[in-house]
Amino acid sequence: MFQRLFLVLICLVTHFCFAQKERKEPVPDSLKTWFIKGKSTLLFNQAAFNKDFATGGVNSLAFDVNGTFEVNFDDAHWRWDNKIAVAYGIAKITDEDFQKTNDQFQYNSLVGLRASKNWDYSFITQLRTQFADGRKGVKTELSNSDGVRRSVILEGEKNSKFFSPAFLEFGPGMSWKKGDNNNFKFNLAPATSKMIFVASRFTEEEENFGVEQGENFRYELGASAQGYAKVKLFKNVTWENILKLYSNYLEDAQNIDLDYLSNLVIRVNEYITSNLTFQTLYDDNTTRAFQVRESFGIGFNYGF
Repeated sequence: MFQRLFLVLICLVTHFCFAQKERKEPVPDSLKTWFIKGKSTLLFNQAAFNKDFATGGVNSLAFDVNGTFEVNFDDAHWRWDNKIAVAYGIAKITDEDFQKTNDQFQYNSLVGLRASKNWDYSFITQLRTQFADGRKGVKTELSNSDGVRRSVILEGEKNSKFFSPAFLEFGPGMSWKKGDNNNFKFNLAPATSKMIFVASRFTEEEENFGVEQGENFRYELGASAQGYAKVKLFKNVTWENILKLYSNYLEDAQNIDLDYLSNLVIRVNEYITSNLTFQTLYDDNTTRAFQVRESFGIGFNYGF
């Protein structure tokens, strides 16, 4: 628990250290070719009930810190987009331990050489992992002070940690974008290498994250397609969509990995927003089912 609280504290300090008034456009440096921008958001949810509340209820507390930082280069012939996205969230329900609700670190890089007005020859590099330990959920029953038993999910055996798993992808392709604000873009990389790293302790007894039992590394070669679209639905409402698809030529090419993220932002003012995030994943090497994550809360935003 101490490790998680420490991570949250670091995220909060970072969040408020970079707190500035958000600008609508990235600010170029003196060379007029480098552009830097960033944004951090704190989402908070809380519910509390006293013992006399007639219909009952469970006290809960949750918050989620996330941020993005971009450093981009753009001139007449080349462009180089770099983006780091981090997120960490925890939740606590009465009589239960803290549970991790979000934990992500992503680095995305795209180098492009102009081919035409909207098309570039591209090379992508992406790294994806997590910060804190992950554990399997264990369902059990607890009794409260009134003797009423209820089922809860407690933390069980550790099954992941920092850089385990870690996913690294890279490969050449073609990218397309519309306009200078990068609100619509697409990249197709037909020869993308994908590497999966997992500590051998997590594969001692069985396959994990697609890495075979007793191994700590898996290599794939396939096609990658990625799209990004950000639209303004109303004056203070924006909708961001990110879709990633991957097909492994070396094994079951018909089984396409999917990662879709939707983020609906309702801006109250320049500092406060309401955020609805939905994410669904499918990777049959991890689990043969759709993984779904959803969060909603009031966000406190700062950008530079």
